[in-house]
Amino acid sequence: MQRRSKIRHADTVETIVVGFTGTARHPRTLAVRLPDGRVALSQRLTTALASRIGPRLAPQPGRASTTAGDSYTPVGGDVVVEVVAGTTRHPVATVVRLR
Repeated sequence: MQRRSKIRHADTVETIVVGFTGTARHPRTLAVRLPDGRVALSQRLTTALASRIGPRLAPQPGRASTTAGDSYTPVGGDVVVEVVAGTTRHPVATVVRLR
């Protein structure tokens, strides 16, 4: 008997980057504004994505917090990324590419 596996479809959405964790030169995660208005931290960035996104980040003074209470450095500008957004108890966003 052959085992069947489930294929899950995931939609990607474009989101605005509102902040980051780590350093601007090497961001660890991004704070993104999801379509429903919540701000969530992304999953950890790959080295390749971090090196492409880092130079575009314009850090602002102070600290900010996500909807879940995680702290991040806010940014100015219009950096847009494409994310795969999942929903669990807390929003999960995986950055796919820089737009």
